[in-house]
Amino acid sequence: MFKPFHHKPAANQTIKIVRKENKNRSPLPQTRGGHANTLPMAASTRALFLSCFHGSGGGGGTSEVSRRLVLRPRYPSMPRRPRSAAVAGEGGEGGGGGDGDLEAAAVGAEEEEEKVVVFEVSGMTCAACAGSVEKAVKRLQGIHDAAVDVLGGRAQVVFYPAFVSEEKIRETIQDVGFEAKLIDEEVKEKNILVCRLHIKGMTCTSCASTVESILQVVPGVQRASVALATEEAEIRYDRRIVTASQLTHAVEETGFEAILITTGDDQSRIDLKVDGTLNERSIMIVKSSVQALPGVEDIKVDPELHKITISYKPDQTGPRDLIEVIESAASGDLTVSIYPEADGRQQHRHGEIERYRQSFLWSLVFTIPVFLTSMVFMYIPGLKDGLEKKVINMMSIGELLRWILSTPVQFVIGRRFYTGAYKALSHGSSNMDVLIALGTNTAYFYSVYSILRAASSHNYMATDFFETSSMLISFILLGKYLEILAKGKTSEAIAKLMDLAPETATMLIYDHEGNVVGEKEIDSRLIQKNDVIKVVPGGKVASDGFVIWGQSHVNESMITGESRPVAKRKGDTVIGGTVNENGVLHVRATFVGSESALAQIVRLVESAQMAKAPVQKFADQISRVFVPLVIILSLLTWLAWFLAGRLHGYPNSWIPSSMDSFQLALQFGISVMVIACPCALGLATPTAVMVATGVGASQGVLIKGGQALESAQKVDCIVFDKTGTLTIGKPVVVNTRLLKNMVLREFYAYVAAAEVNSEHPLGKAVVEHAKKFHSEESHVWTEARDFISVTGHGVKAKISGRAVMVGNKSFMLTSGIDIPVEALEILTEEEEKAQTAIIVAMDQEVVGIISVSDPIKPNAREVISYLKSMKVESIMVTGDNWGTANAISKEVGIENTVAEAKPEQKAEKVKELQSAGRTVAMVGDGINDSPALVSADVGLAIGAGTDVAIEAADIVLMKSNLEDVITAIDLSRKTFFRIRMNYVWALGYNIIGIPIAAGVLFPSTRFRLPPWVAGAAMAASSVSVVCWSLLLRYYKSPKLGR
Repeated sequence: MFKPFHHKPAANQTIKIVRKENKNRSPLPQTRGGHANTLPMAASTRALFLSCFHGSGGGGGTSEVSRRLVLRPRYPSMPRRPRSAAVAGEGGEGGGGGDGDLEAAAVGAEEEEEKVVVFEVSGMTCAACAGSVEKAVKRLQGIHDAAVDVLGGRAQVVFYPAFVSEEKIRETIQDVGFEAKLIDEEVKEKNILVCRLHIKGMTCTSCASTVESILQVVPGVQRASVALATEEAEIRYDRRIVTASQLTHAVEETGFEAILITTGDDQSRIDLKVDGTLNERSIMIVKSSVQALPGVEDIKVDPELHKITISYKPDQTGPRDLIEVIESAASGDLTVSIYPEADGRQQHRHGEIERYRQSFLWSLVFTIPVFLTSMVFMYIPGLKDGLEKKVINMMSIGELLRWILSTPVQFVIGRRFYTGAYKALSHGSSNMDVLIALGTNTAYFYSVYSILRAASSHNYMATDFFETSSMLISFILLGKYLEILAKGKTSEAIAKLMDLAPETATMLIYDHEGNVVGEKEIDSRLIQKNDVIKVVPGGKVASDGFVIWGQSHVNESMITGESRPVAKRKGDTVIGGTVNENGVLHVRATFVGSESALAQIVRLVESAQMAKAPVQKFADQISRVFVPLVIILSLLTWLAWFLAGRLHGYPNSWIPSSMDSFQLALQFGISVMVIACPCALGLATPTAVMVATGVGASQGVLIKGGQALESAQKVDCIVFDKTGTLTIGKPVVVNTRLLKNMVLREFYAYVAAAEVNSEHPLGKAVVEHAKKFHSEESHVWTEARDFISVTGHGVKAKISGRAVMVGNKSFMLTSGIDIPVEALEILTEEEEKAQTAIIVAMDQEVVGIISVSDPIKPNAREVISYLKSMKVESIMVTGDNWGTANAISKEVGIENTVAEAKPEQKAEKVKELQSAGRTVAMVGDGINDSPALVSADVGLAIGAGTDVAIEAADIVLMKSNLEDVITAIDLSRKTFFRIRMNYVWALGYNIIGIPIAAGVLFPSTRFRLPPWVAGAAMAASSVSVVCWSLLLRYYKSPKLGR
């Protein structure tokens, strides 16, 4: 239901007109106090508001009137209703054209399926804004009526769907200059969540592809992405159709274990650990006590894990309140604390590392004796005789020992490979485990066949390959162990970010009068909104918030990358995880837990590491056919050598004395099967992307995934916004010229009194400069009377009996003020310097000119020059005038400039460059530049600070530092150099290794690759790819020459 205004206007109420200001004009103050221009509300407007929002009027009753807006059309040119509705109305009381047919129109409208929709309209600041929206909507054909609530930011429209659509209405509101969103769409968006799962058991790209394809077909899933390197899945889903538990179940049906990391809606969810006995009675008491708290949405108790999971609204309650309620309800029988996080993923990774380590060590216990009996002891005379002693017929002691020792390695220690192969094959796919299982089983079971035949024969000499299967499994376990160790290093950046938050915090306790009466040390995770935290020198800020007492300098380099400490005083915001340097601060917490800047950065980096780069599609396509192709090649290799031996295609001298032609062919076939490595291909891109996004985050450059990295490394043209990007973004007064004899302090007293109400940046700059002439912090300026502001021109007012005008040249001329030649010369001179000149006139006479400038960032010229050396062209596109734009571009060294461009024109310029075959990056502040940021191949939002939720940008630069643009492009180029080298190695290894394993060198050099050596090479290839990616951890951003 549409929200009414919160107050009822009186009969003599007036509406204050506040004009929307242009960013590129002279100072324009807003209206202020009782001296602003006001406009009496017309009787018809009052009647509309009263009838629409308060349901006044008889007849239909209050509920009916409030449900449906007044039916009287507001504009003569607009039809009261579509023709069909009018025809329906003619059957009523005459169908006349006067007001008497309104009820008939209402009936006709209902027959035409009249519809009511509500839009959220952002950007409205005054009644004039609301009026422009209402007027634009009502002029559409098929609109029955509309009302706009400027306070609530809502617009309710009654319309006929046969004549106009909701989308058309929304576009009309946006054409007026405001953002509009259908409330239903907002509700729909809130139902779209992003779930993250940790998936155990994936061994190669094929496993990840299988899980991803299964998730994609689950109803309600919009997008699913599975990353092998992080062993995680990120799923965008509609919670009205599917739940996170159903997604977990879908993954587990594929044969992999899934652990829920986040459901996407758990920003206000906490897990509590309970020490004590949890029986049915205590669980019931705890549940009822917690559910009675305001803001608690859900509670789940797991008695086995002694875990309580509570969902709550952080604005109404918090973890500390929940713990206190549970402990008091249990009468001291239960002790509650936050469930130890220790990051489940890290726990799993450590557990997996330990399991592989234990498996490898146990495999060595059996494999080393197998290796010694087959490769070493056979050359020691005494031992050789003992091992060759026959046990049963032709079966020797050595063969029996190797069989016994290799069996646990094959079936117990190597069980994971059977499990992985079964899971893959049961879903119609194949993975690395299939190759390992086939290769080791072939060697093992042939060896079993061989020694059993020897045991049943008096003349058959057995040849076994037990060392092949056991050594192969041992080397692969070693490779996996090293690979997981290396992969753990790729996510170190996230772990370091999470470690920035302090473990404890000092909370101040206040009495009812607001006086500090004590301090209490608490777990930092127990901080709630509006808590006041004391931060001592050298201590970490425990939560995002703002300073309410004290002043200090805070080192924010760990969050924003800004190396210099930032001064903080009362009212300034601070970021959790930063370090207080030299003063005591009292900070009121605003954003806690997952709402904090640190948590948002971690979440963004995690999402970036999940996002696949387009180049990875190449590896995914190869991995789909890789394993089947290798199996075919292995069989063909064995068949070719076997047939060649049987048909005497090579001399018998080629066959080693310890085997026959079949066994030689078998060894070649096994070597081909186990040397091939799809894992290296699968890890080539994600490991490099993981390291790069982590390194970028540590340097204040937040890269939103592989797509952004891949696009950034191709950039050959960068479009810069001017204000806030190439310039500081905060205008300051740089010069004052007085044309009459006046004291400068008195001059600024008049100007500041006129400009004090202005929200325009130039007006604020003038007032800030005027404060320098007064020692007190909050100086009260003289009251301005008869205040008038003219949009795009300036302001005028009566101050202490003098008529003061502050504005641009055209404002003075239209007001009948002559501008002397001296002033005109100053204006021309200032424009050439890229400065804005503000003329000040008193009593119809020009008395001075104020020069305001937005200073260029200190390193802007060096950055543009460095980009040119990187073969990247720089272009400036700004909404400012041509004079200022040309001056700025000349100063920083940009040759191509576009001025007086609206936001949509900036986007058009980007598209024009793209159509010319350029890869374009857009650098802007992420607000008015958002259309261009979206249109560009890579959008870089600069100076975002803690606002990491910028949807338009692909890369967020935490500092207002242009050097980070170079860092982003340079890091992406170096990352993709690593990725290319990974692919060269992974592909080259397989292209060269498989033919060598197949025996192409054997005819000429008698060199053959034993299967266990081939397995070791396969394991080494994956480790080498990960280690090559890890070298990115030592990346250093380019340093500009000073």
